Amino acid sequence: MARHKALFRCFAGCDGRYELTEPLYRCPECAGLLMVDHDIDALRETSPAAWMKLFDDRYKRTAWPYGSGVWGKREWVAPEVPDDLIVSTDEGGSNLFWAERLGREIGMGDLWVKQCGNAHSGSFKDLGMTVLVSVVRQAISLGKLPRSCAVACASTGDTSAALAAYGAAAGLPVVVLLPRGLVSNAQLVQPLAHGATVLALETDFDGCMTIVQELSRRGLVYLANSMNPLRIEGQKTVAIEIAQQFDWQVPDWVVLPSGNLGNAAAIHAGFEMMRATGLITRMPRLCVAQAANANPMYRAFAAGASSVAPIAAEKTHASAIQIGNPVSAPRAMAALRAMDGVVEEATEDELADACARADRTGLYTCPHTGVALAALFKLRAKGIVNATDRVVVISTASGLKFTEFKLGYHEDSLHDVRASRRNAARFLPADVERVAKEIAAIESPVAS
Repeated sequence: MARHKALFRCFAGCDGRYELTEPLYRCPECAGLLMVDHDIDALRETSPAAWMKLFDDRYKRTAWPYGSGVWGKREWVAPEVPDDLIVSTDEGGSNLFWAERLGREIGMGDLWVKQCGNAHSGSFKDLGMTVLVSVVRQAISLGKLPRSCAVACASTGDTSAALAAYGAAAGLPVVVLLPRGLVSNAQLVQPLAHGATVLALETDFDGCMTIVQELSRRGLVYLANSMNPLRIEGQKTVAIEIAQQFDWQVPDWVVLPSGNLGNAAAIHAGFEMMRATGLITRMPRLCVAQAANANPMYRAFAAGASSVAPIAAEKTHASAIQIGNPVSAPRAMAALRAMDGVVEEATEDELADACARADRTGLYTCPHTGVALAALFKLRAKGIVNATDRVVVISTASGLKFTEFKLGYHEDSLHDVRASRRNAARFLPADVERVAKEIAAIESPVAS
């Protein structure tokens, strides 16, 4: 197979091309966003059938590094990283769950949930972090970064967990900036356990992001947020993997929760690369789902605007997407246009209800996945999504990270949430007759 290469280039179209190992986060010419540019002509020298066979042969195997759903597609991601510098936790290969009962409730027979939270650190962020940390190791080996280089991110929880885990595996110092009081305990303990330097700042995510960008501009840290397109390269493999799990068929819709909007760009990048190389012939439609309390892209879409204006995000139970000034907004708007996409929002009550409804059918959803499900319910009610459409909802994190949210719902203590599906624990004396009476009163939730 031909040797493949990928370079940074300006998302806005400036002429420069830069090695992936260069510590760049914006275009040196116009200060715009960067993207990773692959030599599509070289990739086309391999037939679509050969690519499919190669990816299928590698999928979830034990030969290093192909057990990874990301590195099993290395020629399409970061083809020049040597095997011995790859940092992987066997990311990817997550369950594509047929949500049969939930789909039936909303009049659909082909509803699927891509369980990206079934990952080493519990979120889809692992997919991007394996690429970024591996390229950092490569840059250090080439002398482009000092061995003492700290890798840093602003985070509402999941990014910091993934960065800390991969940084620890690579032996790299990690710094995470968190908005104080806006991260769940389960998310907070992850970077602490991995030995990262955790700085809880008296601000929100946008404030943390401003500071970490300035630190990277000064050369004090290497930036690990999705502003860095290396993250998007790993995350785009979700799209490729979805097609692969459907025997290289494309769903009609992909619905995903999004805050900083890098994942929207990643989903498009994956499907577009398959289209450009001939593995698929059409694109799915995209729905970007946002919490109503942090909805800058929804506002832009509703207004017919061509760009996303920053807002002051309000508090939402979907804390990971409580972002008012999304860095990847230009990328996401381009993805929306290319995929004939829509943007929908969910209130606090809607997202919590969607989580509870999904959980009653066997899922265990994080609040961000609840935003995506609530958006789907709305699209289905409006007739935008049809009964026969194949829909994939991207579940971005494990529900186990959000025990306070889950317990608060069933204790009916969440702000702006009615908890109409709450299931409170019942406290009884240790008396067999009382227990038997309680069991006798149980009603079947649904006919099988």
